[in-house]
Amino acid sequence: MTENTQILFKSRPTGWVDASHFEVAAGPVGEPGAGEVLVRNIFMSLDPYMRGRMRDQKSYAPGFELGQVLQAGMVGEVVASNDPSLAVGDLVEGRLGWETYSVAQAGAVNRVDGNVASLSHYLGVLGMPSMTAWVGLRNIGQPREGETVYVSAASGAVGQIAGQIAKMHGCHVAGSAGSFEKAAYIMDELGFDAAFNYKEASSLGDALGQACPDGIDVYFENVGGAMLDAVLLKVNPYARIVACGMISQYNLEKPEGVKNLGTMVGNKVKMQGFIVSDHMDLKSEFMAEMSGWLADGKIKYREDITQGLENAPAAFIGMLKGENFGKQVVQIGEAPK
Repeated sequence: MTENTQILFKSRPTGWVDASHFEVAAGPVGEPGAGEVLVRNIFMSLDPYMRGRMRDQKSYAPGFELGQVLQAGMVGEVVASNDPSLAVGDLVEGRLGWETYSVAQAGAVNRVDGNVASLSHYLGVLGMPSMTAWVGLRNIGQPREGETVYVSAASGAVGQIAGQIAKMHGCHVAGSAGSFEKAAYIMDELGFDAAFNYKEASSLGDALGQACPDGIDVYFENVGGAMLDAVLLKVNPYARIVACGMISQYNLEKPEGVKNLGTMVGNKVKMQGFIVSDHMDLKSEFMAEMSGWLADGKIKYREDITQGLENAPAAFIGMLKGENFGKQVVQIGEAPK
């Protein structure tokens, strides 16, 4: 069997991540022990939360270990099995290494159906990012017909789903993205009612005012920083802020402060953070609903696929800078015919 290409976590970044924090190595292909399987990795998910795992501090997920293979959501094919629950040729998804082949406990991966448009969908529209949008709106945002929902990072893995779900609830949906092309996409393809390129906006407040003329009832927060501050001046009474992520802060050595929190008091605003892994009891409900929407053409989803494991570090860095267009995925190997 061929060698196992791996991406190791070489050093901890204190600001922006760069290529020096990764190391490409050649390791042996592992042998599965009792109750284990060997997976040939096909598609790998790159997500902003991984930046938090590069820090040496306590968080909801354990940090990446220096000198070890990085971890990510993965879809792959079982090529050897020492567990009766999985057979060679089965397709599985789970949290595996940034590598060509991974050994995993059979119970740590889940079998998936290969009869989808692309196996990469299990990392996006049928995976964690999409479920994050679904849970955040279901449990916290709770959009109602006629309300205004604003989504930041609206062309990204989570944002594009959040906006489309809000439209299904009969809401006025606005979004922001980092280019005119992305802003046009979320309106023309995803059906948002308004969109703007935040990088070219002379005033975030003015841009929000034009996109959300009746104020904001639900804010799906993916960015933080100046965007959150601007939103806090546009919220309506009893607005709900779904605190999903704050990507603008992830690479700062000193996070920015928020100035306008006082508006939450008079407007009786609820802001709540959440982690989707706390809601796995809802996964079957999510999968049934999202699969149905996808089959009926009610949900569209865009992916940005980088070819080759060796290009994963550059793709990850680019994603943190907003250079991707859609869900960032790396294709490591060929999908079965």
